[in-house]
Amino acid sequence: MLLKRKAKADTYEERKVVESPAIAPANEGETPKPKLLSVDEAINMPLSRMNQLFVDHLNPGQLHFMKLLGFHKIKIERAEGVYYTDQTGRKILDFFGGFGSLSFGHNHPRILAARKKFQDGNRHEIAMAFLSQYAAALAHNLAAIAPEDLDMVFLGSSGSEAMEAALKLAERYQGPERSKVLFAENAFHGKTKGVLSVTDSPLYQSQFKLVDNVVKVPFGDLEAIRNAVAADPEIGTICLETIQGGAGIVEADPEFWKGLRQFCDDNDILWVADEVQSGTGRSGKFFAFEHYDVVPDITALAKSLGGGKTAMAAMIARKPIYMKAYGKPATALIHGPATFGGIGEACVTSIEALNVMYDEELLDNAARVGAYMKSQLQGLAAKHPKLIKDVRGRGFMLGLEFQDFSKTMPAVVRPALSMLDEKLKGSLSGFVGSALLRDHDVLVAFTEYNRNVVRLQPPLITTHQHVDQFIAALDKVLSGGVVKIVTDFIKSQRD
Repeated sequence: MLLKRKAKADTYEERKVVESPAIAPANEGETPKPKLLSVDEAINMPLSRMNQLFVDHLNPGQLHFMKLLGFHKIKIERAEGVYYTDQTGRKILDFFGGFGSLSFGHNHPRILAARKKFQDGNRHEIAMAFLSQYAAALAHNLAAIAPEDLDMVFLGSSGSEAMEAALKLAERYQGPERSKVLFAENAFHGKTKGVLSVTDSPLYQSQFKLVDNVVKVPFGDLEAIRNAVAADPEIGTICLETIQGGAGIVEADPEFWKGLRQFCDDNDILWVADEVQSGTGRSGKFFAFEHYDVVPDITALAKSLGGGKTAMAAMIARKPIYMKAYGKPATALIHGPATFGGIGEACVTSIEALNVMYDEELLDNAARVGAYMKSQLQGLAAKHPKLIKDVRGRGFMLGLEFQDFSKTMPAVVRPALSMLDEKLKGSLSGFVGSALLRDHDVLVAFTEYNRNVVRLQPPLITTHQHVDQFIAALDKVLSGGVVKIVTDFIKSQRD
C-alpha cells in the first residue's frame, strides 16, 4: 500500500520554503539544475543547519541520543592523529576510533600522500573490464600477512559485505546438505540480511524475515557446540567473532579456540573468524586469533583496513576451500568482484596502510601501550570499586564495564533500586561518557548489547601520554562520585 504524501505547505513557515525555487532557472530545452549545496557550503555549514538537515534527511531518531551526549553541539572542522578539532578550536582526544576504524589515526600523512600520488597520476579507479594491478597487489599483501594457506581474497567495502562473502563461500563449499551456520549469543556480524541472521539482536532480527538455517549457542562453550552438531548434522559452518565487540569486549578462554580448531577438523566443519573489529592490529597482533596459535578456514576484515580514509573490506579464505567453491570458469562469477570491490584508490590506500603498520611497528605499540592502558584502568577499578565492575580485552580493544546503578548506591537502598537496574542499564556509562566529552575533551564509545560497557578503541598510534591524559580525565570524573556525575549530566541537559 502506498503511503499518502503529506501536503507540502501546511504552515506559513512551510509555505515560505515551498515558494522558494527548489530548481535553478534554465534556458528553454535544458535540464534544470536542482538547488544543490556546494562543497564549500557543506564545509562552512552552520551547526544549526547541520542539525536541521540531519532531522530532515538522515535520522531524526538518532539525533535524540546524540543530544543526550552533547554531540549535537559539536561541529568537527578537522582531524589529525588522535585528535579531532571542533568549531571552537578545542582538541578532542579520540578514544572511540570509529568502532575500530582508525587504527592509523586521522589523516595519516603517508596515507594521504599515497592517495594524492594516485590522484595526480589520473590512475584508473574501476577496472571491471581489465585486471587491476592495485587489487592484485593488495590481495598479495593480505595473503602474505595471513598465516598458512589463507591465500584467496575477495575485496569489498564493508564488514557486512565481507562476512556475507564468507558465509556464502562456506555454504558453497559444504553444499546444501550442510548449509546450517552455528553462531554465538551476543554476536554482531552486520546488518545486511544474511549476516543479520547470525547477529544476536532481537531488536534487529524481529523487524525482518531472515534466513532460518542458523543455530545459536553460548559464546566460548565448546561443549554446547559439540551437542549442537551432534543434534544437527546439517551444521557445516561455525561463525564467531574472535573478540565479541557488541557484547562488550568479551573473549573466550584460550583453550576454547584450540578445542574448536580440532573439533572442526574432526567433523569437516568450516570455522569462519569474524575479525572485522578485532583484526588489522587492534588486539596487538594483526589477527586476534593469532593470540591462540590457531588459524580459521575463512576470515573477514574491514574498518581499519581502509586506513581511515576509505571503505575497504576483505574476505580471506584457505585456497582449497575457495577453489572448490569458485575455482572453475562455470562457478567463478557466482560471487565475483563487486563494482567497487577493489576500486583503485581504495586499494592503494590499504596497501600504504598495511606498510605503515609494519614500518611504524604499530602492532607492537598496540600490544605494549594497550597493556599499559589496561593496567591503568585496573588501577582505577581498584580505586573506584563501587563504580567500575570489570576491565577486559587486549591491545587497543578494551572494555570498561560499570556497575549496575543500584550497586553504586548505599547498601540500604540497593534492594529497592535493583528492580530498576535493567531500565537504567547504560545510564552510568552514558553519564560518564558525556562528562568526559563535555568537561575533559575525551571521546569514548559504547556497546550494543551490554550498555554498561564503555568501549575503548583508540588509534594504534596512541602513546603512553595519551593514555595518561585519558586516565586522568576518567579518574577526575569518577572521583566526584555518582551523585555529582548524575547532577552534572542533568544540568548539562538544561544548558
